[in-house]
Amino acid sequence: MRLIVLLFTVFLLGSCIRTVRPGEVGVKRKLGKLKPNNYTQGVYFINPFITRILKVPTRVINLEVNLDALPSKEGLSIATQTSILFHIVPDSARSIIANIGVENGKDVIINVLRSAAADVTSNYYAKDMHSGGKREEIEKAIGRKMTDHLGQLGFVVDAVLLKSIRLPIGLTQAIEEKLKAEQEAQRMEFVLNRERSEAERKKIEAEGIKQYNNIISESLTGKLLKYQAIEAFKQLSQSNNAKVIITNGSTPLIIQEKEDSLPPAETSPSPGP
Repeated sequence: MRLIVLLFTVFLLGSCIRTVRPGEVGVKRKLGKLKPNNYTQGVYFINPFITRILKVPTRVINLEVNLDALPSKEGLSIATQTSILFHIVPDSARSIIANIGVENGKDVIINVLRSAAADVTSNYYAKDMHSGGKREEIEKAIGRKMTDHLGQLGFVVDAVLLKSIRLPIGLTQAIEEKLKAEQEAQRMEFVLNRERSEAERKKIEAEGIKQYNNIISESLTGKLLKYQAIEAFKQLSQSNNAKVIITNGSTPLIIQEKEDSLPPAETSPSPGP
């Protein structure tokens, strides 16, 4: 008998204890009526016969939805797998339970998503969603439209993510070929710009060499060349190696001249008779 009483007491105490975990908020319902105050995380004692604590998640929830017929600006039907990140405002928990219901809230979000996504994608071409160039812009636009409808209900849309885009058969290949052609054109433009830069560099280099040669040629006067020749003869004379120097008398170099440019040979006067 004592054992039965003990078990009944433990069961009764257990049924009186309710725990609200982190990421949740509790709403007390007594005799079918919702109380205005929310219960944050912690342990609470209630009367299990007339009172319940309804728990509402306030953490970020990831809801995945498949959208099969989103219209594009050119009138195509596009399918996409979409993720919605949202959470419930704690102060709106009582209102959501009373007017929508926690489980029904997901259905409301999905319906709003379908409407908002169709309104936004109808202003964009299919290539914008497929290539990813404007995907982020589309996601943010859908999120703003959903917030306009759901914000007053107590839902906050953190992000809308278009995870995959499926275009009609044949269109994907056409878009990929167009993108490939655009990339090739950009590559050729890069090559042409590089060649133009290289040609400009060579032109500047040639002008520099020309100026250098002009400066050198202007500085090579007759006196300077004669002085350098004397210095060269001096260095050759100080060398211990055997050498043969062929010179025209001015420079220590072998000079090959045409016959008509050679100086006339000195001739000895003929001996007298």
